[in-house]
Amino acid sequence: MMKKPVAAKTNSAKQAGTASPSKLIDGRIKELGDWRGEMLGRVRALIKEADPDVVEEWKWRGVPVWEHDGIICTGETYKEMVKLTFAKGAALADPAGLFNSSLDGNVRRAIDIREDDKVNEKALKALIRAAVELNASKKKPAQKRSV
Repeated sequence: MMKKPVAAKTNSAKQAGTASPSKLIDGRIKELGDWRGEMLGRVRALIKEADPDVVEEWKWRGVPVWEHDGIICTGETYKEMVKLTFAKGAALADPAGLFNSSLDGNVRRAIDIREDDKVNEKALKALIRAAVELNASKKKPAQKRSV
């Protein structure tokens, strides 16, 4: 007897029929209620300033994700830090040295922000823009259909 294939699970709020990803991110910022919520809100604002066309998603059981032609970065919160993980960070120039985590891999790079850290806003926005440009350069052109 053949089993029916199980549909892939997604945590995107739109597909789950719950609150929008932006509302869920608002809720996460509020629920944290400490420096981590403030920092997540600040980096979120910087991401939106750097790329006004960014799309917010909510994936993997509660991780804010910012996308534009692919994932730019995620915003995870831990007890001691806010972690911004850039999906293709290893391919990005980082002249300001913001990346301080996940440096051994071939693809991702992360920025761990701790409570007393100051964010170099200009450099972070430049990284966001570079990630968007990289995603756009890797985007496959739409295929023409023959009639």
